[in-house]
Amino acid sequence: MNSTSIRRAVVPGIAALALLLSACGAGNEETPSTDGGSSDAATGLSGDLAGGGATSQEKAQAAWRAGFQTANPDVTINYDPVGSGTGRENFINEAYLFAGTDSPITDEEGELTAAKERCGGSDVIQVPAYVSPIAVVFNLPGIDSLNLSAEVLTGIFDGSITAWDDQAIVADNPDADLPSSDIVPVHRSDDSGTTENFTKYLEAAGGWSFEPDGEWPSDISGGEAAEGTSGVTGLVTDNEGYIAYADASAAGDLGVVSVKVGSDFNAPSTDGAAKTLAISPLTEGNAPTDMAFDIDRATTESGAYPVILVSYLLACQTYPADQAEVVKAYLEYVISPEGQEAANAEAGSAPLDAGVQADALAILEGITAQ
Repeated sequence: MNSTSIRRAVVPGIAALALLLSACGAGNEETPSTDGGSSDAATGLSGDLAGGGATSQEKAQAAWRAGFQTANPDVTINYDPVGSGTGRENFINEAYLFAGTDSPITDEEGELTAAKERCGGSDVIQVPAYVSPIAVVFNLPGIDSLNLSAEVLTGIFDGSITAWDDQAIVADNPDADLPSSDIVPVHRSDDSGTTENFTKYLEAAGGWSFEPDGEWPSDISGGEAAEGTSGVTGLVTDNEGYIAYADASAAGDLGVVSVKVGSDFNAPSTDGAAKTLAISPLTEGNAPTDMAFDIDRATTESGAYPVILVSYLLACQTYPADQAEVVKAYLEYVISPEGQEAANAEAGSAPLDAGVQADALAILEGITAQ
């Protein structure tokens, strides 16, 4: 690890998120201001901060990094968008000081136990940082939007609905000039939290018969695969008749699906994503430092958009003295109102509810030096 020094400076309240493949930290004697202004008592930080994981956070991380590093020019923060699974793995093996994951770390495959060991036996910190709708995007010339129920989306992605003019699609889109061409569904080739969240939605609302997972089911034939968010959206952009799922911030000029919620069809929106999270409880049995949500993906709540991902930050409660305060300061900025506003402006994410934000900041306040 690199050693770090402390210098006093005024630090405005914008968050940063990113990582370097080498880790280290810095010191900060007081909690950063999160009231929308600067804190005259804040101290300057220096050093390198390593983290990585979920690709969905990439645009938000650019905004967080810019704000934090402008305020702290002697801190270098990079975020490696390697996917949620690799992010969790690299956090556990100590390549990263923190990680981003679109699916909560659990002990189904022993990950939570391993992460707890990495954190010296203390419960892992897991707090939401980025809430975003997952958009189903498609490329059909002349068609900008389609209405599709969860059952129809399930049929498209499991290969049982294969043509764009299938009667199940026509029924909810009577005015669309649908071609008779083949549907080509695109999925992620890497271990992806977006995949896990999307398939959890299909299971809860559409009758998906496979186990929801970050890796696409190997026994589904047909379709194509691409790595990362940019990979799947690029493939759809370049090919007519293709359809995929991706973080809504990456939809660009592609056609976007409105999903059926109750008797309505709702397009992806930050308000709809925030409403879905607000009506969802925390997962039962969580440790006090774990804010993983049990998302209500089958909701019929008016205005909700249930195809969402909640992307979390993973961290330890204790770090070596030269790392603890910079990790704490950085993560607090990400969760702060300023950081959430920056992510909304840059990536179109839904700012955390004030109550969720307060709970997350209270957990991060507990990060201390070993």
